[in-house]
Amino acid sequence: MIKISLCLFLVSVPFFAIICSAFSEDRPTDRRVLVLLDDFAIKSSHSIFFKSLETRGFDLDFKLADDPKLALQRYGQYLYDAIVLFAPTIDRFGGSVDAASLLEFVDSGHDLILAADTSASDLIREIAVECGVDFDEDPTAMVIDHTNHAVSETEGHHTLIANDDFVNSEVILGSRKIEAPVLFKGIGHSINPSSSLVTKVLSASPAAYSANPKSKLSSPPTLIGSAISLVSVVQARNNARILISGSLTVFSDRFFRSGVQKAGSTTKHEKCGNEQFFVELSKWVFHERGHLKAVNVRHNKVGETDEPSMYRIKDDLEYSVEVYEWSGSSWEPYVAGDMQVQFYMMSPYVLKTLSSNEKGLYYTSFKIPDVYGVFQFKVEYQRLGYTALSLSKQIPVRPFRHNEYERFIPAALPYYGASFSMMSGFFVFTLVYLYTK
Repeated sequence: MIKISLCLFLVSVPFFAIICSAFSEDRPTDRRVLVLLDDFAIKSSHSIFFKSLETRGFDLDFKLADDPKLALQRYGQYLYDAIVLFAPTIDRFGGSVDAASLLEFVDSGHDLILAADTSASDLIREIAVECGVDFDEDPTAMVIDHTNHAVSETEGHHTLIANDDFVNSEVILGSRKIEAPVLFKGIGHSINPSSSLVTKVLSASPAAYSANPKSKLSSPPTLIGSAISLVSVVQARNNARILISGSLTVFSDRFFRSGVQKAGSTTKHEKCGNEQFFVELSKWVFHERGHLKAVNVRHNKVGETDEPSMYRIKDDLEYSVEVYEWSGSSWEPYVAGDMQVQFYMMSPYVLKTLSSNEKGLYYTSFKIPDVYGVFQFKVEYQRLGYTALSLSKQIPVRPFRHNEYERFIPAALPYYGASFSMMSGFFVFTLVYLYTK
């Protein structure tokens, strides 16, 4: 029995080690990444991108998308923190994985990088639609731009696009400006108007359109201009992050190393912006940047330190919260000037902008309104590129007790005067009535 128990323990140790190193609130960076490929040749043709992930400490598990042993869970626990799906032609996943399980993986708070291509299968398109992105329905269509294409001796259809219309967000693309345009060759997509969670990080120019480059247009294209997104990101309400690209080639070593010159420009860049763009974007997707947490949410009466069980109307109170941002290796103070707290009951009775000490602490003070009931302290912080913060604490507010009212109210002087004048008049009337014949 001892030998059997020892064997079971030794077998379970690696599994528990994997679980312990998983995504957590204390260390939110993804570490275990499943890379699903159409062909193992992609591992070498896209090695620079994969190498950048491994250099930053990610554990990549390369598998074919149709591997019959493919699984995302074991014993009810997810084996991976994120998935890189570089299998645009896959019609059916192997093992126990399907579109529903992949979307459930995202719904549970995990992250996804999805790259499509001109040969994108219905399965890939279905997953993209569920994420709020619609690829062009025409399977032969590509993004064409006759004014913002890259200068090329071999590409004559103007489908090799040199684009620098990036999203204006340092938290998503990093603080260092991307000087060179990004090379793109693939299919475009549009964002579902009903989805407010999708953001275009690389948009097509106003002159671009989506069509078959090898045939003449018989009808106006369905996707035109800046409505076409080349690369988009999604931040779900559970703070899961998704990157969707209409091209797998943009991640390739060939594009990462390629120079670029935009048509009509005399500036030739020795290296295009693909590597910087996608490496920085992957840092955001894998929570190395823009991940916030709030701790030590406190409220108390001014001059006290203990949190009361209830407040009284017109009490002066203080509210504070500490907010930190994950830098990829440690928690750093988050500094902003637009965080607000609401004192809320059906509607906000008090709305205050929180002050900051530049070290992560946000605080304010205010007087409770002359309304009693059950209130909430609410902080709803949603900013582009950052994980959403939703904090709430419920607290009852009572009216004055009978012995807490002021004995003399200056505002009531007219009523006091009226009372005493009436008593005086009655006394004088009584005297006159009694002693006058």
